[in-house]
Amino acid sequence: MPATPPVLDVRDLHVRYGHFHVVHGVSLTAAAGEAVALLGPNGAGKTTTLRAIHGLVPAAGGTITYAGHRLDGVSPAVRVRLGLGLVPEGRELFPLMAVEEHLELGFVPNRGRRLTEARDEVYALFPRLAERRRQAAGSLSGGEQQMLAIGRALMASPALLMLDEPSLGLAPRVVDQVYETLTALNRNGLTLVVVEQHVHEALALAHRAYIMTAGQIVLQGPAEIVRNAPELQASYLAV
Repeated sequence: MPATPPVLDVRDLHVRYGHFHVVHGVSLTAAAGEAVALLGPNGAGKTTTLRAIHGLVPAAGGTITYAGHRLDGVSPAVRVRLGLGLVPEGRELFPLMAVEEHLELGFVPNRGRRLTEARDEVYALFPRLAERRRQAAGSLSGGEQQMLAIGRALMASPALLMLDEPSLGLAPRVVDQVYETLTALNRNGLTLVVVEQHVHEALALAHRAYIMTAGQIVLQGPAEIVRNAPELQASYLAV
């Protein structure tokens, strides 16, 4: 990627839950238009890192800069308006709320887009959601729920989208569909940061990757190099 200032620049991030120090000095970047994978075993601190970047948990130290804005003390709602989106682990949908209501809930009038325009773009990306627009989220399949979680985040017109375990609980065929969609979004210029247990899919999507173990980054580099690094296998075998 070109040597331009990163759209996301995380430096020496620390996060604590009470007395537990769960993220230890993590630094990572994402350039505009880049896809970045954050890999590692369960409990490595990957989800906490994304939540801290989005402002859902407070940072105990370090800096987070997005699109030139220091995010110290900035609320998650303002971060969304700045263009920083998150698809959370487990989707966090409302089971009794309809598909269309979820999309309306996620709408932010960024870049001058109207609600109907944003919604139509999501339906074009996920035609199955258009077919089920009146259905409750709880009645959807796992794959459809993941489409809805992604679609809801896209309603805010993010410039950078973070996804936490987008393949969680999905059949292999559906995982392929989700990653085909993410690849298309990235090719259209959307910057992505993906936390994922499905290493092969994440590295096929990513330009660069970070490996995280016990709250620390232990390796970073181009995806094709990380794919063959012994540290990748060791990080999963260490737990």
